[in-house]
Amino acid sequence: MGRLFIESLSGPRIFKCKSCKVDSASPDHIVSKEFQGRFGRAYLFRSVVNVSLGPREDRLLFSGLHTVNDLYCSSCHQLLGWKYEKAYEESQKYKEGMYILEKERMLKEGW
Repeated sequence: MGRLFIESLSGPRIFKCKSCKVDSASPDHIVSKEFQGRFGRAYLFRSVVNVSLGPREDRLLFSGLHTVNDLYCSSCHQLLGWKYEKAYEESQKYKEGMYILEKERMLKEGW
């Protein structure tokens, strides 16, 4: 089995996996705080680190049909959110390639 590479983020404030406290995202990459996830409030990010992707699947969300991958912590494999691969409605195309992190699954460090 290979060695797990964990990326550390710099800055005074970091979002971390609530389960294992590995860095997940910088608040500088938040696009919106007005999203709803499976477990309540969620944030839309431009980029995240230390995650692995599940298989692609079509999912009917509040904003319509999207192709998404579930997002897991690469260290502890906790479900953290999902990645938008494709949006079928024109008004939702801006989400493509972006990530949802569930607030319930995140720890805020330095806040």
